Amino acid sequence: MLTINVVVLLTVIVILRLRRRTEARSRADEKLTVVIVLALGVLIAPTPVGHGILDFLTQLVNGVTRAGP
Repeated sequence: MLTINVVVLLTVIVILRLRRRTEARSRADEKLTVVIVLALGVLIAPTPVGHGILDFLTQLVNGVTRAGP
């Protein structure tokens, strides 16, 4: 039996959709891409990978804030 990880599937879909030329996209197509990316974010957030991304971004923002004027 073949099992497909939903996060991996959505990631592939997002990558394929973002590779298309901007001029070829309709407004509905752009909205669908946003919905898919939001769903991907919701699925990734509670995982260890999501926590790692959050920690990395927190450190990055803190570093930029300290380096600012």
